[in-house]
This record gives sequence, structure tokens and C-alpha cells, in this order.
Amino acid sequence: MNTTPTASRLHIGIFGRRNAGKSSLINALTNQEIAIVSEVAGTTTDPVSKAMEILPIGPVVIIDTAGLDDEGFLGELRVKKTYEVLQRTDLAILVINGEEGVTQVEEDFLKIVRAKGIPVVGVINKKDLSNYSQLQKKDWEKRLGIRLIEVSAVKKEGIEELKLEIIKKAPQDESIRLVGDLIKKGDLVILVVPIDKAAPKGRLILPQQQTIRDILDNGAVAVVVKDTELKETFDKLKVRPSLVITDSQVFKKVAEIVPRDVPLTSFSILFARYKGDLEELVRGVKAIERLKDGDKVLIAEGCTHHRQEDDIGTVKIPRWLREKTGKELKFNWSSGMTFPEDLNTYSLVVHCGACMLNRREMMYRISYAKEKGVPIVNYGILIAYVNGLLPRAIEIFKSAKKVYEEEED
Repeated sequence: MNTTPTASRLHIGIFGRRNAGKSSLINALTNQEIAIVSEVAGTTTDPVSKAMEILPIGPVVIIDTAGLDDEGFLGELRVKKTYEVLQRTDLAILVINGEEGVTQVEEDFLKIVRAKGIPVVGVINKKDLSNYSQLQKKDWEKRLGIRLIEVSAVKKEGIEELKLEIIKKAPQDESIRLVGDLIKKGDLVILVVPIDKAAPKGRLILPQQQTIRDILDNGAVAVVVKDTELKETFDKLKVRPSLVITDSQVFKKVAEIVPRDVPLTSFSILFARYKGDLEELVRGVKAIERLKDGDKVLIAEGCTHHRQEDDIGTVKIPRWLREKTGKELKFNWSSGMTFPEDLNTYSLVVHCGACMLNRREMMYRISYAKEKGVPIVNYGILIAYVNGLLPRAIEIFKSAKKVYEEEED
């Protein structure tokens, strides 16, 4: 629990043409031989992510990418993969080869990055090998509309200045909270954590870990209990809890135990707000009522994991949807960093809690589904809905509750 989760780290994408020195720059930034360096253009063929610490920035994920100017059939596929990295990039570093200067490739890239609202740090690499003038540098900066930091990745010159620019440009969004804004110092919060064959051996899953940490960071008290011991725990309490947070899969059982006047929600619903757009995901759940025979449903997960016999994504959710709708539905699945482009063939997207995705990636997926006119909902919201518990589960989220009530009218 001491390691910062990948999804909570600043995601820094390194972009540029082939042989601009992107991999050398990564090694210089981290002071480690992380990326393979070669004079052969196109050494990096696929995006490679590495979680690490960059002092004094802190925990980050560095994403090395293929050249923006890669050629040929495979080259076009690599460029496509490079642009897909933007969906999870919090900060882009654009690396320019000082020996070659700025081209249309960099200009086109920046147009796309700006349209996505991603902050950019510009770098001129190989300053030790180049003979460009300061007048040329100013012209490049004017052409691109960004400041360019001069570095020599090989000689590690200009790296500290680059780090300061990264700190300056890195997005800081403290407005999105996991649970801290729902509680106050001294509050008692109960977390219901089932331990079954699907639970990881000897540890809690990431959403549970992060929620506990956020509760402690805000000076509240976290009581962690299995669903089988929840009633006994309630009977022993001398004070009423300010909030109960449960695993979605035991929502119905927990709701029968927790008094109606005690706020109740789930880890997955908390993450729907923390990682995405809770209101849009609540709006999407109403599409379940409109599903027809033969409709396709996409079940998307942000990670890959070993499937259990009664797996939630491949077994339980399809079963619950068929039972709730009474319709013959068709299901497809996606996992990891791959998210289908042909969303318009689906009538509904059901997404996991996104604990392994950063907020930018999840917001992209929600926005893309909305753009394609496809309703999207997450696991926790769907499970609460099919159990008739969604109004109670979102009662503490006023704007989401309002959206749900509007959709009911």
C-alpha cells in the first residue's frame, strides 16, 4: 500500500519524430537506462510505459512512443498507436531534433494536442550537435506557439530546467476527491469488503486501498469488515457511522443491514465520480430500459486479469442484464488500454470502475461514447440499479441524483 498506483501518477507522454532523441531524454530525466537508445531511426516501435519517480516531480508514468513520422504500413500503425497514447496523457513533451528543426509534423501534432486540452512542454534536443542560431530557435517557438527548452539528453545538459518546466506545466486538479469531501475529521466510515475466491490472496484490491488511505488522510476512522460480519459490527458500535461504502457485488445484502438513515454507496460509484463523470454514467443507466432483442452491449475493463468461474464482467453482468430486460442481448468485451473505435454498433457500454486507468483516459472514453451517441454506465451504478438501490446509492451526490430524477420523469 506504500506504492503510488499507476493510475494516480502523472502520465507524461514523450512525442517527436524518429531519431529526435526521445528515448535518450527519458534516460536523462530518470537518470536511469530505462529506454533502449540507438542511432537507428525507429528503434521504439510501440508505446512503452514505465512507472517511476522523477525528483522533485514525484511519482509519474513515462510513456515512450514511436516516431510521429514513421512510414510504411507498419509505420502508420505505430503512428496510430502513438496518437492513442494522448488519451491517457496528462502532460505531453514534444521533442525536436536540433539538427533538423521544426517541420509540419510537429505543427500537426500540436493542433491535435491543443484540441484535447493537454499541456505541452517543448524541447530542442541534441543542442551539443546542432548549429542552429537563437534567431532560428525564436522562429521555431513562434511557429509552434510554445517555449522550447534546449537540452542535450546524452550530456544531461538542460535537464534541470526541463524538470522545472514540467512542474510548471503539470496539471494540478485537487477539486476531484475520492471520499474526502463526503466526510469530516473524526467521522466513522465502514468499508464492506467481501473475501471470496475472487479476492486477491493476502491483500485488498486497489479501490479499497485508495479509499482507506483517503479516509485516513482526512482524519476520519475507517472500519473494514466482511459482509458476513457487518450486522455484528453494527450491533457493537457505540456511534452511528457517517458513511458505509460497500463492494458492489454485495450491495443488496449490505443495504438490508445498514439503517436507511445512514448514507450508503459503493467503491465503484465513488470511482465513477473520481475517475470520470458520475452524472453522465448515471444518465447512461436508463438506457437499460430501452434495450431490445439483438442489441449489442460492450463490456469494457481497464485491466486484464484472470477470469474466475463467476466473473463479474463475462458472467454476472450479462446475466443481470438479461434478467432485468428479459431480452436476448449480444455481448462483446474489451480490456486493457484498448477501447473500440466502432462504438456506434453498440446500444450500451458497461465500463468497470477504472481503478487502473487515469482520469484523462476514462474521461476520453466517456466523451467518445457520448460523441457516438452510445450510453455508458459503470459496474457499480449498473449493479445498484438492477438491485433497485441506485437512488439510495447516489443520494449523497446531489447533482447525480438530480440527473437520475430528471431521467425518471
